Amino acid sequence: MRLATYNVEWFNNLFNDAGDLLDDEQWSGRWNVTRRDQIAALGAVFAALDADAVMVIEAPDTSRRRSTQRALEKFAKRFDLRTNRVLTGFVNDTQQEIALMYDPHKMDAVHSPFAAPQAPQFDGSFSVDLDHDGRPEPVRWSKPPLEVILTPQGAKPICLIGVHAKSKAPHGAGDAAHMLRINIENRRKQLAQCLWLRARVDQLLQQGQPVVVLGDFNDGPGLDEFEALFGRSGVEVVLGEVGAVPLYDPHARQALSGRIAAQPATARFEHDGAFLSVLLDYIMVSPDVAARGPQWTIWHPFDTPACYANEALRNALLLASDHFPVTLDLPVPLASGDSGPT
Repeated sequence: MRLATYNVEWFNNLFNDAGDLLDDEQWSGRWNVTRRDQIAALGAVFAALDADAVMVIEAPDTSRRRSTQRALEKFAKRFDLRTNRVLTGFVNDTQQEIALMYDPHKMDAVHSPFAAPQAPQFDGSFSVDLDHDGRPEPVRWSKPPLEVILTPQGAKPICLIGVHAKSKAPHGAGDAAHMLRINIENRRKQLAQCLWLRARVDQLLQQGQPVVVLGDFNDGPGLDEFEALFGRSGVEVVLGEVGAVPLYDPHARQALSGRIAAQPATARFEHDGAFLSVLLDYIMVSPDVAARGPQWTIWHPFDTPACYANEALRNALLLASDHFPVTLDLPVPLASGDSGPT
């Protein structure tokens, strides 16, 4: 079974209110990329992934007039994708939803929100005292994670949590002091969200559930200087701190091995005339899932030889989004208790 996570920049801009693709020469929202070119590139990338399920980050909007499900199902039909069924959870007002596209012939998927005192439902609020002033502050998700029970045909269910954590970019800063305040506040919110997410992961692990957490964390070990202020990154919190059952992601482990080591990257941004590559997208798995021997791949147009060697795919990855997909190829135990790939 192949799982994927993919943050698609400005996906919402490619559809009208009826969910039809705007296949024209107007600008897409991506710099110097038309809607027609981005649509074609995305079709090529999704087809090449050939995943059984894709957690789409920044999926098209759901609102009074628009539907994430309608838009993505029309997108899947246009490119004859197997992942032609769409699941969403709690919607938000950012025009960037989280959605699971999946192959209904291979699996079933249901939204499975859960609430408990230590980990409220993700459309609620979570109180945490990050500045140690004795006054816990309520935190909310602007994009509530999508909790899914995924049941492959003839196999055991897996708990998926699709994540788009708080961006730490200082949008709206007027001067250096204002930028500093926004940076610290955004880091605080991002870390609080990750503490909330980890509390939910702990509940699932205590129940003996196999867990996969995947998506865009807008964070990584050593990614910015504000990490030192709080002692750790949000990614490290979700992976599991001392005494917790650890989650595993090989790219996160590589990033944690040292700043001077070669670093994997899942996103590429232009800044001050140069391209910056960063690790933002992860697929973290519980120990029982890791024991099955899964294989992770970042579909990077330059760093992954198979992507670089395929010129059409390489160009499509660059046009489609500023993030690149991450896939997990996972042998799935059969429901009988015997194990074997499906």
